[in-house]
Amino acid sequence: MPDAPRIVKTSIPAADITLGLLAGGRGTRLGGVDKAWLEREGVPQVVRWSKRFVDEHGPLLVSANRDPDRHAVHGFRVVPDRTPDLGPIGALDALADACATPWLFTLPVDLVGANDCLLRTLVSQRGGDGAYAVDADGPQPLVALWRRDALRIACAAAIAAGESAVHRLRQRLDLPAVLFAGVRFGNLNTPDDLRAAGLVVPESSST
Repeated sequence: MPDAPRIVKTSIPAADITLGLLAGGRGTRLGGVDKAWLEREGVPQVVRWSKRFVDEHGPLLVSANRDPDRHAVHGFRVVPDRTPDLGPIGALDALADACATPWLFTLPVDLVGANDCLLRTLVSQRGGDGAYAVDADGPQPLVALWRRDALRIACAAAIAAGESAVHRLRQRLDLPAVLFAGVRFGNLNTPDDLRAAGLVVPESSST
């Protein structure tokens, strides 16, 4: 018998995807430093990631709970958490609520790097509600493509149930894992992480 035909997902127009940068972390392991403004080769992380996939998405939102004026200088629309102290779930809830396109692509600003094909691969291998990335370190649940309407419903249900873990949110959605074999995105969580990535370690986090 002939092989079953391979089902290829249709592409998503760039204008239908909003990039949501997650910049609301407290940076506790860095002495409270705002990781959005950590500089690499003179470019703040939030600015670097705002330009990384610029031809593959439409609007840009930044999930942040401080320094809105600083973001505004760069033309960023800041979206604060609607419910405080929920962590990433609160950020996703706020971004989903503010998102005006059918799809939301999220990236934490503390990532070190990512494949050029990251968004295209998530789009091509998505399930009904999107997809999330898995790198050499394991699941990266915030590096993800989300169907906006499904994310709104899932966030509301998770918050109502008192569930703050992102992996529990994933379980509410048709969100397959997409493996990026041999790739490590990296995260800027500690002073050693900053040094390894070639970033300047702020004085308040140098110990």
